[in-house]
Amino acid sequence: MTGGCWPGVFGSGDRVMILSTLLTTLRSTLLTLRVFFKLGIVINVLLHGPALAIDHLQDPLRILALGDSLIAGYGLDDLEDAFPARLQVGLRAVGHNTTIIPGGISGDTTAGGRARLDWMLADYPDAVIVELGGNDGLRALNPEVTYNNLSAILTRLKADEIPVLLTGMLAPPNLGKDYGQRFNSIFPKLAIEFDVLFYPFFLTDVAAVAHLNQDDQIHPNNLGVEVIVRQILPYVEKLIEQVNDKRKKQATSEASGALGP
Repeated sequence: MTGGCWPGVFGSGDRVMILSTLLTTLRSTLLTLRVFFKLGIVINVLLHGPALAIDHLQDPLRILALGDSLIAGYGLDDLEDAFPARLQVGLRAVGHNTTIIPGGISGDTTAGGRARLDWMLADYPDAVIVELGGNDGLRALNPEVTYNNLSAILTRLKADEIPVLLTGMLAPPNLGKDYGQRFNSIFPKLAIEFDVLFYPFFLTDVAAVAHLNQDDQIHPNNLGVEVIVRQILPYVEKLIEQVNDKRKKQATSEASGALGP
């Protein structure tokens, strides 16, 4: 009886009119819900947008220290005394919620750093400190090769829009003036070319200072690491500023997208 009541009660024209009315009502309801949904987003952004942006800025910041033995802590008894750990302590002491990802391999050249870059970026760092080139100089490698490897690293980081702090290195004096000039000029040239932050010499105030180095007079001891961290800290804080600026732009973009059509 239920299935047969429609033909006896309504004509075909009535059924079409009823269905059309139902569809119109449904469409109107959906449009109304859409308006309320978007209104809810707008209100949420207006009321909570700044707070959400601040929360995002307070997310832990991760910096990869990509380098050689100077990052790896070669010769130190405890890796807690190595550059990544001490830099992390120094940054947190001045209020930065930052984790330093150790990315140093003793003996690594710029070619080695270039080869393992993709693997290191799997940790999704917010920024990268590039400390490579010292072993290229010690091995008297062609400065053009060093330049090309560092250029490839910076190109990759730029493509991913990852802020960079490039640290410079100086060639050993025994390799001669010509080699020294060619090698030493690589780092400031790349910093200008890629428009990245630049710390001119990673071993500032530590190189050739006997009591700040291990017996080999190449690798810093605990005291030397502390000097490096103290000297480079303001540059790393500038790097953090770049990351925070990037996060602010992303938060603004996300809020604008929520308000869009």
